[in-house]
Amino acid sequence: MHIFDESLLAPHIAPDVPSNLKVRPLRIDDFSKGYLDLLGQLTSVGTIDQAAFEKQFHAMKSSVPNYHIVVIEDITNGKIVGSATLVIEMKFIHETGSRGRVEDVVVDREMRRQKLGAVLLKTLVSLGKSLGVYKLSLECKPELLPFYSQFGFENDCNFMTQRF
Repeated sequence: MHIFDESLLAPHIAPDVPSNLKVRPLRIDDFSKGYLDLLGQLTSVGTIDQAAFEKQFHAMKSSVPNYHIVVIEDITNGKIVGSATLVIEMKFIHETGSRGRVEDVVVDREMRRQKLGAVLLKTLVSLGKSLGVYKLSLECKPELLPFYSQFGFENDCNFMTQRF
């Protein structure tokens, strides 16, 4: 079971993916393929067992806004080596438009410098356009601004946060 309809993704996958890698939506069985370990390379994940993972997966799958979590699987060993999320927010503004947020972009430290981040970003940008979002946004560390600017993102310094 995929987190979103796989057919939505097919025409948007970046063409420069090595043959041993597959770009696809997150699946419920990715718990056992190291998905949470990969996210742990990005930020704190905490302790999540398979039941909690599956409960969250089902909640996200059935939720609006829609969660489009894209992963890269190394098919030689079944390990998830990259992931990025496109969250769609429905709005009243822009004639009831939708905004896309890019979240949780991560590539396994063993697979970095192979342009997999570019594959993920190109895929999400293309998917966002086809889903009709009026804009895509993301938050990143200052040292990552040059990377994201390659994909059409512009720095907007008016961002604030509150953490709990």
